[in-house]
Amino acid sequence: NAPGGGSGPQSVLGIPGTPVVQITNLSSAVSSEQMRTLFGFLGDIEELRLYPPDNAPLSFSSKVCYIKYRDPSSVGVAQHLTNTVFIDRALIVVPCAEGECRPLRLKKQP
Repeated sequence: NAPGGGSGPQSVLGIPGTPVVQITNLSSAVSSEQMRTLFGFLGDIEELRLYPPDNAPLSFSSKVCYIKYRDPSSVGVAQHLTNTVFIDRALIVVPCAEGECRPLRLKKQP
């Protein structure tokens, strides 16, 4: 990929067409189902991972969620939820490039 190539907001961010977003600053009370409901309105979700998972034996002060959409254009829409207060915290939604997104093993398309 040549720098500055492509079109649309993804190329401006340097992450052309990634289908994955990372959501941070999540309340420790949030569940996978709540995340699927909220972000499912924005596009067809292929995969969702919440860390720590709903059944984690320990309590944590915050959680992080990774969502892989079927259509990469949903990522740009999902970013508009940044600063939306959900439960008790303002969400931070950023695109997640393949090399940075460890929990979701993105498969290269042939």
